[in-house]
Amino acid sequence: MLDQFTIATKGGVVLWSKGYTDISGTPVDSLIRDVLIQNTRASSTKYHSGPYSVQWTFANELNVIFVAVYQKILQLPYLEELLRLVKRHFVARFAQEIKELVDPDNAEFPSFDAFDEEFEQVWRAVEERYEKEKKEMKSVPRKFENTKKFQSTAKGAKLELEELAQAGEMEIGRKQPGKMQDGKKKGKKKGKENRVWEGKMTKEAMQELDFSGKKADTENDSARVAALVDESSKGVRTKDGVYEVADVAERSSDFQLLDEEGEQDTPKGIFGMFKSLTSGRVLSKELLSEPMARMREHLATKNVATDIADEICQTVAQSLVGVRIGGLQNIRKLIEQSMETALTRILTPVSSTDIIRDIDNANSNGRPYTMAFVGVNGVGKSTNLSKVCYWLLQNNKRVLIAACDTFRSGAVEQLRVHVRNLRALSENQSVEIFERGYGKDSAGIARDAISFGASNGFDVVLIDTAGRMQDNEPLMRALSKLVSVNSPDKILFVGEALVGNEAVDQLQKFNQAMRDFSGQSRPRQIDGIILTKFDTIDDRVGAALSMTYITGQPIVFVGTGQTYTDLRKMNVSHVIRALLR
Repeated sequence: MLDQFTIATKGGVVLWSKGYTDISGTPVDSLIRDVLIQNTRASSTKYHSGPYSVQWTFANELNVIFVAVYQKILQLPYLEELLRLVKRHFVARFAQEIKELVDPDNAEFPSFDAFDEEFEQVWRAVEERYEKEKKEMKSVPRKFENTKKFQSTAKGAKLELEELAQAGEMEIGRKQPGKMQDGKKKGKKKGKENRVWEGKMTKEAMQELDFSGKKADTENDSARVAALVDESSKGVRTKDGVYEVADVAERSSDFQLLDEEGEQDTPKGIFGMFKSLTSGRVLSKELLSEPMARMREHLATKNVATDIADEICQTVAQSLVGVRIGGLQNIRKLIEQSMETALTRILTPVSSTDIIRDIDNANSNGRPYTMAFVGVNGVGKSTNLSKVCYWLLQNNKRVLIAACDTFRSGAVEQLRVHVRNLRALSENQSVEIFERGYGKDSAGIARDAISFGASNGFDVVLIDTAGRMQDNEPLMRALSKLVSVNSPDKILFVGEALVGNEAVDQLQKFNQAMRDFSGQSRPRQIDGIILTKFDTIDDRVGAALSMTYITGQPIVFVGTGQTYTDLRKMNVSHVIRALLR
């Protein structure tokens, strides 16, 4: 248990201190007087003063010492690690304030009281890590019966034989003719079983797989379907009765130990990279080059595509050239505001994202509203199409799902399952699937589905397409044909939030293919984006910025899980804070 922790300059000026009990004497003063001021060479970073032991470490670049005081009789093996991490956190947070202490023009003494909570978090984290490591190091001695030496004894050999016999690998003792070991007669010898050739199926196996005559387990079926809706993640209804999906929850900035060298990625740490820009100077391209290079690196760690990070930083730098800067806080505020302005301009939608209003407008003209879901393989197009369908059903829309993925095996069956589940989950059961099987022309199926939807009073037609890599020309031609023939109201690109530079390549080539292969003077392009697996990326939200920057189109929805209610709207301010954190 610590009695006191103090952070001071080598000259004895206390910057921050926290005591946990009354201390007799002044062990910290003794350390500074006897060891530091007299420059006594100590064989270790430990010092004893009366009943106390004192352990310390230096931040030489700032002339600051970190001192821990504890009872001499105690053993605190994690103390060296605690000192190292406290130093790293304190320097990362207050390096500039410490440097300002030696500024003769600075008459104010900065406050370091804000470090109280962070110190407690570091201490708890270090203790928890030590306890975990201590438990892992404890090893229970093996019993003698579990060692190889025991197996070499007569008793061990006998037990081993018995275990082998129970496993059917060998039998113990000599068999008596016509009798088992326990005295019972042997049964009739079993005849040789017929060989089952590869590709064939036995009668028993066929009966096992035949569910036609079996009673359905309706209770388990209902429970399984109910689990596909998370009540806690449902959206809300407006005063007009419109069901809206919720915003993406902003992730809390959980405390993390600074185990690696370097500053913590907090807004203060990020914008602290501009600390070399002293007040009174006029910003030039040369002065901004180094801090902007570090900002590019920071954006890259957030999954922003490299080229886009370059362009954003160049734009911000150009807006700052010629500006005269004041104090350090003004510099940080100026840079932060410039970055926020640039990012907000990119992420703010320039086209309508009110799909319900667009659906009502299309229906008033006597036709269904059509949405095509496109993207590469495995990003979750069918799953997120079903989430959008659930949202539409909550808004009392009649939905027709067009199964236009005639390429992937099981794609149609997957949509059938979704339709069955959605009917079971929604009071509004007006959802159907339009299918023509596999190997057919997807553009023709979509055309027939739209015609069927119009003649049967459906409000929305959701077109599911095959996943295709952006370099697969035959499939890209097929997609371009589907879009040109049917001209859907909304073309949604479904992409993963996990990608960085790959997002740029995917979107550029999808748009390029729809331009090159359309045969129209004004070809259609992607109108919006659904970003999937957003719950797996923590604060690396750069894919949202990259995709929006490339297309100029909004992120309409964000997928955050596996249930039908795991669909969210993206909050621009949350994304910006995550990018700059």
